[in-house]
Amino acid sequence: MFGFFRSKRPKPPSGRDGTDRGILVFEHTSEVIRAEKALKRDGWAIRVMGPPPEVRSGCDLVIEFPLMEKLNIVRTLKQEGLTPLDAVPVSGPLLKPVEIFQVKDLGRYLMVRAANMKLTVDKETSVIVNVSGGGCPDVPYLAAQLVGRHLAEAPSPNELGHTLCGYALHLAYEEMKRRCLP
Repeated sequence: MFGFFRSKRPKPPSGRDGTDRGILVFEHTSEVIRAEKALKRDGWAIRVMGPPPEVRSGCDLVIEFPLMEKLNIVRTLKQEGLTPLDAVPVSGPLLKPVEIFQVKDLGRYLMVRAANMKLTVDKETSVIVNVSGGGCPDVPYLAAQLVGRHLAEAPSPNELGHTLCGYALHLAYEEMKRRCLP
């Protein structure tokens, strides 16, 4: 009975609500993306982070989750056909996931870096002035579709790209919107 009746309102991530956290480790980035969508759709309080060096397995993303809900979250993932390589409790500073966002104020411009992708916006006009980073083949296309457009009117990188770079750019785009748009 426990865990089956939960609120659809997510709790704050990263232990700010006093709960212990764990990380889900996957073999491929595509699995992290699918898991994130499924878990958020079901209302779980999760977030995508960079893995700590001790648990890196080839994929450079992990999902942080409320540790008390491990069994229910793993059950949700199995229903989606996803099985994490490991579910590790964050029991100390060496196992703490790494924030994937870096924000740099460049005077008139604000740059948000998510993993290997950077998005830069003119703070006065909210126009995207640069997209850089990554090595995926869709980066030039993504840049062409975003640069010169107002942040509120630019298409979501998730709608345009299907690579790790596109996903990382989408994270930077969402963080930039959170910081710059009312």
